[in-house]
Amino acid sequence: MTLASPWNRLNRLFEDQSLQPDLGRAIRATLGYMVPLLLAASGRLPWEATFVALVAQNIAMVDVRGAYAVRLGLLLAMTTVLAGAVLLGTLASVHLLTAVLGMGLMALAGGLWRHLSSDYGIPLATASILVYLLGASAPATSGVAVQHAIAALAGGLWGVTLQVMNWPFRPQHPLRRAVADSWLAVADLFEAMAPNEEIPESQRLQNVAEREAALRTILDKSYAVLATAGAAARPSAMLPRLERLNLAAARLATRVVAFNTAFETLMTQPEFAGLLPSFLPSLTSLTNTSRTMALAVVSRQPEHLATADVRLLRLSALLRVLQTRVTAQTPATPARGQLLEILRQIDRHLPEVREALRATITRAGERAAFSLELLDVHTWSLRPLASALNLRARVDPALVRFSIRLAVFTMLGVVIFKAIGLPHGYWLPFTMVVVLQPDYGSTRQRAAQRVAGTLAGSIVASLLLWLHLPFTLLTLATAVTIFIFGFLVKRNYGRAVFFVTLFIVLLTEANGPVTVAFTGERLGSTLAGGAISMLAALFFWPVWERERFPPVLAQALRSNRDYLRLLAARVASGGGYDAEGIAAKRRAEAANSAVFSSLQRMIGDPKNQREGIERAAALANGNQRLTRALTVMTLHLTPGRPLAWPEIARFSELASDTLDALAEGTATGTANGERLDALLRTLEEFRFPTPSSAPFAISNESDAQRDHWVFTQLSRAATELSAMLLAAKSEAEAPDNGAR
Repeated sequence: MTLASPWNRLNRLFEDQSLQPDLGRAIRATLGYMVPLLLAASGRLPWEATFVALVAQNIAMVDVRGAYAVRLGLLLAMTTVLAGAVLLGTLASVHLLTAVLGMGLMALAGGLWRHLSSDYGIPLATASILVYLLGASAPATSGVAVQHAIAALAGGLWGVTLQVMNWPFRPQHPLRRAVADSWLAVADLFEAMAPNEEIPESQRLQNVAEREAALRTILDKSYAVLATAGAAARPSAMLPRLERLNLAAARLATRVVAFNTAFETLMTQPEFAGLLPSFLPSLTSLTNTSRTMALAVVSRQPEHLATADVRLLRLSALLRVLQTRVTAQTPATPARGQLLEILRQIDRHLPEVREALRATITRAGERAAFSLELLDVHTWSLRPLASALNLRARVDPALVRFSIRLAVFTMLGVVIFKAIGLPHGYWLPFTMVVVLQPDYGSTRQRAAQRVAGTLAGSIVASLLLWLHLPFTLLTLATAVTIFIFGFLVKRNYGRAVFFVTLFIVLLTEANGPVTVAFTGERLGSTLAGGAISMLAALFFWPVWERERFPPVLAQALRSNRDYLRLLAARVASGGGYDAEGIAAKRRAEAANSAVFSSLQRMIGDPKNQREGIERAAALANGNQRLTRALTVMTLHLTPGRPLAWPEIARFSELASDTLDALAEGTATGTANGERLDALLRTLEEFRFPTPSSAPFAISNESDAQRDHWVFTQLSRAATELSAMLLAAKSEAEAPDNGAR
């Protein structure tokens, strides 16, 4: 066996990293930022280097996808916004009133950009306010304002050029990228499932829940992108094949989630320790195979297809080994039978995955050389442009309140730094822009890392300036900081803040005197901005997640009700897992994702706004586990083989009443204790039959086994509903319930 040389490994690593957005983003940002600086240093740049460099860097860093015309239009529109912000800031700098009013306008515009796109709007809002504040920091004439605007426009066009230069070498197909996103999200979910001695089990379960929510969001985005393409006047001939591959990702995820749910029942048994060595390689293989699928569908290269084929063969072998180990090392129980059946379903699904991938690659028949060493794969994750723009007229009320809050306090910040005459006082309102978020919880969670990163970056930048480094070393240090910022901004924003502060300070203060007073002024402005942001989020028209949470949870409960009703009807009538069932599952999973996002925000709220969060979390977790139990049941839907037990219809009605009662109590805050008690007693007295006492003939043993698995999942559903009723009862009986 020939081992890969270090050089080959390095090439593989570079190939892997080059397909991620982080490396490309960092390179574009560095070029966009440093080229104007070097031109200015050589006297060849006729405009203000600060605006050219900052605007070029911000435009070059945008990870934008979609049709090339739309992509170019978005980049040019962002350039126009930034140039307009520079023009407005420079013109407004002449008078305090105009500077304050202009700041309010920029803050409200930032809220609009956030509404239009959570992907592109937030960085555009931050960058536009930064260049506005830089323009407003010193008085200037109208002629200077025009020059600054031209400088910003030139920087934006340079950033656009860097983006466009890359397109011929790395063409990006938005539909393929959307499908690749689905496979990457599936891979992330598989990775989170693996037990790890260094991670507590509670943390592992939380990671799985978060990845499930992310997968649901990304699948919905990819479905929307593909559906939009299908509605075009001349849809692509490749579209049905990509839809099939996207569906294959969703089906594989459903089966593996069901497998993980069934496997968790073994984790408490003594046999689990012996099964773990066989379980982990299968999950690792599932993870790497899914990432290779994402790589192959976008690259369309025969070598990546060949690698995917090898990974699929290896995965199939590992799954069969795991089946053998489970059979040999666990007692013959229905739970083991269900686990083995799910493993067989995953294995049977792999040929469909392979054929779906091959159908999307026009050069699938070519033979290509590829590395026989299957290294772990980690690839990019981007969102298509069509799925990231929000063109709805209705604006989230919380965003409106945030925009007004931001406008009021940044205007106050401008009044302070302009009235006092602080040369670098723009750090005060800019820190508010960086720290303030639409809700208090997010502001509190991010304030510490952002303020700490800004302070640390300011101190280090001042030290570099005090050292009076040679121009070459200072330029190199600046290039390194912008590269690291571009690489980390989507990976670890807390660390990225440190580096963005470094290069902004080096850019804006390298040509002036470096004094302790200037450094203290900058640090003081940063601390004051962070403190004012916290006070603003706490006292000025605050948005408490506790007020927004009840309808979100009620919707999730009702979505599960609809999902359960539909599956019960399919089981009783002998129906299959059709499009209507898939849609019901998507709605339930998306609603659960919204619930946990809301809970996460609530955790950051003040203690007096978190009353009852434990009971709310208990309901949310019970509802999610109910969704998982129902999803496992979908694997046992067999068309033409009805399970005509009257108990199924009765349980469906009882479960629907329970979820309705929970949803009504959650939405209104006035749970009916007597109704909850009655439902709880009925659930506890409810008994499911056993297949052996069927009122009709069961054709074979597999039918009886399938029926047992269905009843097992319904029993799990009943248990979760009882636990949710108990949690709701404790909420209703709490002393302060009436006050809420």
